[in-house]
Amino acid sequence: MPSYIDIAVNLLGSALESDIPQIVQAAAEQGVSPLIVIGSDLAESAAAIELCQHYPTQLYCTAGVHPHHASDWNSASLPQQAKLCAAPQVVAVGECGLDYNRDFSPRSAQRTAFAAQLELAAQLQKPVLMHERDAHEDFIAILREYRPHLCGALLHCFTGSLAQMHAYIELDLHLGITGWVCDERRGQELAQIVPFIPKQRLLIETDSPYLLPRSMRPKPKSSKNKPQYLPYIAQYIANLRNEDAEEFANCCYLNSLAFFNLSPNHG
Repeated sequence: MPSYIDIAVNLLGSALESDIPQIVQAAAEQGVSPLIVIGSDLAESAAAIELCQHYPTQLYCTAGVHPHHASDWNSASLPQQAKLCAAPQVVAVGECGLDYNRDFSPRSAQRTAFAAQLELAAQLQKPVLMHERDAHEDFIAILREYRPHLCGALLHCFTGSLAQMHAYIELDLHLGITGWVCDERRGQELAQIVPFIPKQRLLIETDSPYLLPRSMRPKPKSSKNKPQYLPYIAQYIANLRNEDAEEFANCCYLNSLAFFNLSPNHG
């Protein structure tokens, strides 16, 4: 059975939180291990580190401030985040970036928090896990300034255009693809783009509990997406790319190990 790493799981602050042991176990039974738990603000990042300590080798996490929470960013945030990022469970700075779709935080605050976290990632030489929605121009302008100093940069849940994909690949980004690609309504453009993403730049994720693949049959009883469905997403993407599913899964697994600086884990 192929091995998989789910590079973005919202285990905390979501519908999955009440069922973590079962979620982790069911994923591992499908070869999906470890899972990367997303920290979307500093309190959640601290909680994620604590959670990971209970699941060594099965859970790792990020530590960051999502653009939705950028208005909470202040002078104390950076030293706090740096301290969190020193924990051995933290494999990336983030989730950070820009979200002009929801605008839950003022755009100026989003840009300030994003730039500060990119600078921190460069200082710590930790990879960065990023979010961008309806903010491509500002996102790429800020990122371009810091990219030469970053050891690795991942745009997770990529749903952009072909031109945006090329711009991100030019900046040597990794792109995370979710079950959005399985959505016959919203995912058609992404499905057309996915074959053109260089294989060494492609990572796969569920972004659980969001973005349940709409094309799954039989349809899961619950609308909650789960890491155990990652092999389905991998198979779907491999078909779009006209690649052998097992070889594709292995390539994504090796990409993920290298990006997050993890050792192979079959436990």
